[in-house]
Amino acid sequence: MSDGATRVLADATTAADPVADAARELIAGLALRPWGQVAASVYETGRLVANAPWLAGHHQRIAFLLRSQRPDGAWGPPEGYALVPTLSATDALLAALADGRAAPELLAPVAGGLDALVGTLLRADVRTLPDTPALDIIVPALVDTINDRLAGLPRDTADRLPRPPLPLPAGLNRDRLRAVRSAVAAGATLPPKLAHFYEILDAVPADAGPTLTAVGASPAATAAWLTAAGPDAGPAAYAFLRALIRDGGGPVPCPAPITVFERAWVLSGLRRAGITINPPASVLESLTAATAGQGIATGDGLPTDADTTSVSLDALARLGRPADPASLWAYETADGFCTWPGEDGFSVTTNAHVLDAFGQHVTRHPDADARYHRAVDRLSTVLVGHQRADGAWQDRWHASPYYATACCVLALAEFGRGAAAAEAVDRAAGWVLNSQRPDGSWGRWDGTAEETAYALRVLLTVPTTVPRVDDAVARGHAYLHESAAGDHRPLWYGKELYCPTMIVRAAVLAACRLASIRASGVDRSVADCGYQSRKTTT
Repeated sequence: MSDGATRVLADATTAADPVADAARELIAGLALRPWGQVAASVYETGRLVANAPWLAGHHQRIAFLLRSQRPDGAWGPPEGYALVPTLSATDALLAALADGRAAPELLAPVAGGLDALVGTLLRADVRTLPDTPALDIIVPALVDTINDRLAGLPRDTADRLPRPPLPLPAGLNRDRLRAVRSAVAAGATLPPKLAHFYEILDAVPADAGPTLTAVGASPAATAAWLTAAGPDAGPAAYAFLRALIRDGGGPVPCPAPITVFERAWVLSGLRRAGITINPPASVLESLTAATAGQGIATGDGLPTDADTTSVSLDALARLGRPADPASLWAYETADGFCTWPGEDGFSVTTNAHVLDAFGQHVTRHPDADARYHRAVDRLSTVLVGHQRADGAWQDRWHASPYYATACCVLALAEFGRGAAAAEAVDRAAGWVLNSQRPDGSWGRWDGTAEETAYALRVLLTVPTTVPRVDDAVARGHAYLHESAAGDHRPLWYGKELYCPTMIVRAAVLAACRLASIRASGVDRSVADCGYQSRKTTT
C-alpha cells in the first residue's frame, strides 16, 4: 500500500482508535519531557557513584547497581556489550567500598564483578568487541582506575577480593587515551563529540559556564565538571542533574538530553505509518535548525550530525513543512555520507536517512538541482552495496540488524532507484521471513517488541501476494499485542547500549497500525498493541 493510501485510510479511522490515542499521548510526552525519556544507565550511574557521591541520591544509585547485577557477576547486555557497564559498576562499588560506610554488603558484588571481568570480558579480543563509542578510551581508563583502587584497599578488605591486576583486552592499548589526555593538558581544542566523555578525559569544557545545561549530553560528564568547578559555577547544569536524579529516583540515563533525536524519530516514524498527529508548535520548531548551516544535533551538548539532521528533515516534510536538505552536503564523503566529519566507520542507517531526506525533496521538486537527483541514485547504490549476503543490514548505532534492515528497506522501497534497490528489498524480506521465532517475534538475542516492530515494517513493504508474508505479519502482530507494554531491552549504541523509550514505543505503534491495515483495514481488537492505558509521562 502506498504512503498516500495508508495515510488516507489511517486518517479516516482515528475516532476511538487506540493507536491514535496512544500516539497523541506520545506526542504530549515530547513537550512535557523536553530532555527526552531514556532508561537508566548502569555506566552513567556508576560514574556518579564513583566521582560525584556528593550529589543527592547517592545511596539510591548504589542500590540500583546492586539490583542490576547479573547472576554471573556482570552488568548489562549479553556478549561484549557487558564490558563497559561492568567496568563502571565494579569501579563504582569499589569506590563506595573504600568509603567504608557500606563495605560489608558490597564485597560480594565487587568480587562478582571482578570475576566476570577477569573470567570472560577482558579476555576478549578487541576485534570481537562491539564498536560502541570511545570504547578504546573508556576501557583503558576504567581498567587503570580499578587497578589503582584495588591497590589502595586496606589489607583486611583486599584479602577478601580477587586482586590480580586487570589486563586490557588483546589488541587494545592506552595510546589514544594518553594522546587525548595529553592534548587536554596542553590546552588543545578537542572535537566537540569528545565532550560526551569528559568524565574519562579529566577535562573541563572550554565553553563551560553558568548557562551550560549539560556537558556532552551526558550526566556523568556534567557531574565531572561540576565536581571540579563546584555547583555554583554551573547552576543550569546543576539543575539539569538534579532533575534527572529526581525523575529517576537516583539513577540517571544516558544520553540526555536527546530532545531533537527523540522528537525527530517519533514524528517521522508515526507519520510514515500514516498515523495522524498534531505536534505542538514548540516541538515542530525544535526541528527547524536542521535546515540551516550543518544541520542539527541530537541534543544540547553534542555536535550536529547527518543522522539527526536527515530524520528531522524527513519528519518536517511528512508533517507538511518541507525544507531544502542542503545542510546535508556538509556530510558528503567519497563513500556516501558520514554521521559527522571524521567519523570512525560507516553507518548504513545514516545513509538510509539521508536518502529519505533527499528523496522527499526530489519527489516534491522533480526539477530540483541535478546534484540532488545524483545523490538519490548514489545512495541507492551505496545501500545495496552494504547489504549482507543473507539479505540483512547491520549498523554501528544499533545492536540489532532488524533496525538497520528496516531503515534501509523503508528508504529503498520509497525512494530507491533501479532494479537493484527493489531486489535488495525482496532479499531483506526473505531474511526477515526466515528468522521469525516460533512465538511470532524477532530479535537478535531473544524476541523483543522493538525488533518485531522493525521486522514487520520490512514485511509490510512486500505485496500481499508473496507467500507466507500475511501469516508472518499476523503472528508478529499478535506478539506485539501481548508484549509491547513490557520493558524494552536496551539496543541503541551509546557508551553502553541504551533504550530511548519513546522512540521504541513509536516504532511499535507504527508497526501495529500498518499490520492492522494489512489484515483487515483496521482491526481495533488488537490495534492498540498493549498501549491503550500506557502513560508516556512516567
